[in-house]
Amino acid sequence: MEVNGYTIEPEANLRAANLPKANLRKADLTKANLWMAKLPEANLTGSNLSLANLRGANLSEAHLAGANLSFANFFSANLTGADLFGADFFGANFFRATFLETTLIEANLTGANLGKADLFNANLIRSNLTGARFNKAYLVGANLGGANLTAVQLRLAILPEANLRGAILSGVDLVGTNLRGANLTKANLIKSNLWMAKLPGADLTESNLSWANLRGANLSWATLRGANLSWANLSWANLSWANLSWATPKRNIFGANLRGADLAGANLRETNLTGALADKHTVWPEGFNPAAAGVISK
Repeated sequence: MEVNGYTIEPEANLRAANLPKANLRKADLTKANLWMAKLPEANLTGSNLSLANLRGANLSEAHLAGANLSFANFFSANLTGADLFGADFFGANFFRATFLETTLIEANLTGANLGKADLFNANLIRSNLTGARFNKAYLVGANLGGANLTAVQLRLAILPEANLRGAILSGVDLVGTNLRGANLTKANLIKSNLWMAKLPGADLTESNLSWANLRGANLSWATLRGANLSWANLSWANLSWANLSWATPKRNIFGANLRGADLAGANLRETNLTGALADKHTVWPEGFNPAAAGVISK
């Protein structure tokens, strides 16, 4: 088929093509060359762009719901305001791509590379991000509620005030990640690596951080009410003025490593600290008796 004088077919050469608002619904552009193509507001709903080259392409406010974009190259592409609902981006390359306020609800980004991508206010609710790489990505205000982030890489990513409520982050690499003020309520962070992560003011209510590595993390003023921190490594973490109250047998700090941790001003009401490890460098709230709480100091 032809659109605006361009032949639309698999492996088509559409380098720098000018196709604003083009109707490419269900088009087959497998392995097509769309390098620097102009596709703002184009309708690509249900199209097949697998293995296509969209490096530097302009897809702002384009419609790509349900499209197949597996293994496509979107290096430095502009997807601002685009509708990518339910699209398949398995293994796609989005390094340095722009997703400002883009809709990625229920999208499949398994194994995709989003390193240094800009996802400001992007909507990733219930998306599948298994094994995706977000290293140094900008996710300020992004909504990742209910997203599957199993084995995702978020090293040095920027996520202040991001919504990660109920997100699956078990075993995830979050070394040095900025999660200041983020919503991690009921998130699954079992065995995640949060070494030196920045979490001041974050909401981790009823989250599961058992066996997580939080060594040197900043959790000052964070809300950890009802969170499970059993066997977590909190050595040298900053927990000053954090709320760690309302711990039950399943919501506790049982066996956690608190050596060198700063808990000055922290709320430890009804917290289960049985078997937690501390040392002379651990700072406790004024008047708190760690021995009476079952803490092992050595």
